[in-house]
Amino acid sequence: VIRVEEPRGWMLVGHRDHARFAGELARQWGNAEFAPPEPFADILVAVARHDDAWADRDAAPCLTREGRPSAFSHELVGTYSAFEEIDLANYLAVRGRATEAVAADNPYAAIIVSMHTVNLLTEQADLRGLSDQDRVLHRDFVAGQRRRQRELAARLADDDGHAAAVQPHRLQQAFEFLQACDSLSLIACVRLPRALPLRHQHPRRDGTLPPLLCTPLGGDTYRVSPYPFHAEPLQFKLPCRRIAGHQFNDLARFRAAYAAAPPEHLTVRVVR
Repeated sequence: VIRVEEPRGWMLVGHRDHARFAGELARQWGNAEFAPPEPFADILVAVARHDDAWADRDAAPCLTREGRPSAFSHELVGTYSAFEEIDLANYLAVRGRATEAVAADNPYAAIIVSMHTVNLLTEQADLRGLSDQDRVLHRDFVAGQRRRQRELAARLADDDGHAAAVQPHRLQQAFEFLQACDSLSLIACVRLPRALPLRHQHPRRDGTLPPLLCTPLGGDTYRVSPYPFHAEPLQFKLPCRRIAGHQFNDLARFRAAYAAAPPEHLTVRVVR
């Protein structure tokens, strides 16, 4: 899950709900200044489903050694540095399933999901806390994901609808688009208190590559400038749960409290 500390406890958002939110942001992309990437329908699948494999894990959330919800939080936006809070083998297994959950239905989208996973584990990851054994697991997993990307791309190379889209520069653009929508969704899900550019620069229709700066305005409202969406303002209802208490010493009680928490919605606005 994704966690936000509040005065009385924690607000928790499921990974799949975060990804669906990112998919809704992606669906709104495109205006006179910015064009959506192609093949847009396949890329939308990648964005909206990139965390499908987290459903089972999120249904039974874990605790850290300190008794906090084991979750993504605002401290991790932009870098993965909390490998000490997770079992790496289990984490990598979920990441691998994220690719395969999409591959059966949409091989192109699965490539983009896998590229996102590899980026999280390489460019964005702080690996200094890994044991030698975990470093081997990490290295082998990344190599396996890159091999899977090549396999899926080769399968699509003779497909008239995807032959051009699996060229490296097109895959890179699609991957960077996923990461932009993912980063904006995460900023809102963790209520990041500071301004931050969305990941990567994104092409205007005139070919220029501006950074897209996301600035929190308070009240779960965020300004994105320059503005890449076709409607303004955008408003979304993000599913969440709230549990009382900041530390827990009993995993079963924590999970019971999470399961019993009534579903709520966080209203998120994105403005120009």
